[in-house]
Amino acid sequence: MKLLRSLLLGTAVSAMLPLLPVPTVAAQAATTMTATSNARLIVRFKATAASVRAKALSASASASDAATTTQSRALSLGQRMGVTLAGGRAVDERTQVVTASGVDGAALVKRLSQDTEVEWVAIDQRRKHYAAPNDPLFETVPTGSGGPTSGQWYLKAPDAGGAARPDGNISSSINALGAWERTTGSASIVVAVLDSGVRYDHPDLAGKLLPGYDMISENLVSNDGDLRDSDASDPGDWLTSAEKAANSFYKDCEVENSSWHGTQVAGLIGAASNNGVGMAGVSWGSKILPVRVLGKCGGYDTDIIAGMQWAAGIAVPGVPANPNPARVLNMSLGGPASCDPTPSTEAGRTATLYREAIAAVSAKGAVVVVAAGNGDPILGGREVGLPANCPGVIGVVALRHLGSKVGFSDLGPEITIAAPGGNCVKLGVGEACLYPMLSTFNAGTTSPGASIYTDSFRAAYGTSFSAPLVSGTIALMLSQKPTLAPAEVISLLKSTARAFPSLVSKNADGSDVPQCVVPNGNYQLECYCTTTTCGAGMLDAAAAVAAVTTAAQARITSTPATPQAGDAIQLSASTSAAATGRTIAGYAWTLVSGGGIVSGFSSATNASTAALAAATGAGMVTVRLQITDDQGAATTSETSITVVAAPVVVPPVVTPPATSSGGGGAMGLGWLLGLALAALGMGLQRRVS
Repeated sequence: MKLLRSLLLGTAVSAMLPLLPVPTVAAQAATTMTATSNARLIVRFKATAASVRAKALSASASASDAATTTQSRALSLGQRMGVTLAGGRAVDERTQVVTASGVDGAALVKRLSQDTEVEWVAIDQRRKHYAAPNDPLFETVPTGSGGPTSGQWYLKAPDAGGAARPDGNISSSINALGAWERTTGSASIVVAVLDSGVRYDHPDLAGKLLPGYDMISENLVSNDGDLRDSDASDPGDWLTSAEKAANSFYKDCEVENSSWHGTQVAGLIGAASNNGVGMAGVSWGSKILPVRVLGKCGGYDTDIIAGMQWAAGIAVPGVPANPNPARVLNMSLGGPASCDPTPSTEAGRTATLYREAIAAVSAKGAVVVVAAGNGDPILGGREVGLPANCPGVIGVVALRHLGSKVGFSDLGPEITIAAPGGNCVKLGVGEACLYPMLSTFNAGTTSPGASIYTDSFRAAYGTSFSAPLVSGTIALMLSQKPTLAPAEVISLLKSTARAFPSLVSKNADGSDVPQCVVPNGNYQLECYCTTTTCGAGMLDAAAAVAAVTTAAQARITSTPATPQAGDAIQLSASTSAAATGRTIAGYAWTLVSGGGIVSGFSSATNASTAALAAATGAGMVTVRLQITDDQGAATTSETSITVVAAPVVVPPVVTPPATSSGGGGAMGLGWLLGLALAALGMGLQRRVS
């Protein structure tokens, strides 16, 4: 049984047809657009747009008010550009979904981009959860039951020498056992699972799940008969060949059974444990917040981004406030795209939205964990996808039990850390898989059935299942020290990671498994990791949790907290701390990325403060701080600072005084006073002449 989808970047349009440029609005209205499919776009209006100034779209707006406003803006835009548009959900005060029937999406992007009120337009793409591979190293096994005999091997301590197993020693397991000696998690730490929803009826998730939210805003994706609402349960995401043949919306989708993907992810993070039932989750005591953003054939960027914001406690227009903001966001989803925010490209505009959301979520104190992505199931992994390649997130690569990169896992220098992702080793033909990822599951092939678990015959693999091991570990860390900032969490995970093994195994033909290389457009199957391809090392939950109370912390604060273009940004390390029993001896500041808006430091010395030259525009700046203690040990931290555009001063609209349309009536006092002054002026003129 295949549990997950292939990772493909779906679109809401079917063809990219050219549209001739039109010089005027009147001419645009006369242009006929080729009816190829329905289009769903993201439109960001300018802050100075008349439609934005006419009626503000506040984050506290009710669903009906938000819908009225977005519809009004879409209708006005359509009238100006000569095409019928409908308003969709709002992302923020100026950004919303716009849809059109029977038009070419790419052509509509070009047309709407010409409107004077529009800042930018992009197609609202669909992302999907990561797929289980069906390549020869990870066979699809018959449906059955039993095992795996290794149990939850990925949570145990790695093998410490001794006699080698016939299938190789386990090197990549995360040693959650060691972490549990300090904490099993706190109920005050919430982990959001942005995925396909969860099965609330699974006995190993009972009592662990908070009321979440369904952010899906497209009926063909939702599969539950409604759109956004407070029901985050998973109705199933199956797709039949008949459905695919009947509707072009599914033309790039894979016919498959329901994946119950979010349920599997939730179980790995925090299944009820030590209760004599089923399995153990990484963070037993933490709560899980389901946020449904994926359905049939994936989910749209705008729904995912709205889900990120809501999960962290950031208001989303038309959606009730989240009463349980999450400290960790697990996103086992993505697509093959860059996070380069170049505004001149459509992909860059979408990347900007992700960057803005990540920065806003991080500012709320939440950590974003994203699966690296699964490349071709036969050929191997490639470049890490969006949003795992965005700055400020923890991108996670998948490892085999031996510590080598799983063949399907994507990789690259953007990755933060690596964790087990499952692999199928068989000692004989027809035997059980030895190292799958055991988790909560459902027996239904379409609609929900009985609550069960994945095992050696319902085997689950993927970077989708590496990320929740990291998310659960972070929940344990925050349970120990809730004041940890996202940058500190990342620093601790990196500094406590175990080194990758080298030359871990042989290929089937007897040749050595190669070393992973920085992606160059080619596929890479199993390879042994380096710190430039798979992150800082292998996740060590016990070491990370232990380091929380004793490790040094390099903390960066910036003033102003939300700088505008033209501001000089002051940086401070005053809240940093050395390891227990040590003192800070030195500071070093580095400009990692100026974002095209700052050229460097105006002052950067061996001091706890520094300053960046005034930003020339809106964008994102990334800086690194390294503190060195009195014994020479160094600790680093990075932070990204979002610079917003300076506010545009718009002159007030002067409303002319009301005038009578005739018919008599009393003269107003102001009118009489004006008449008297005019008469007086005429008299003075006569005297002077």
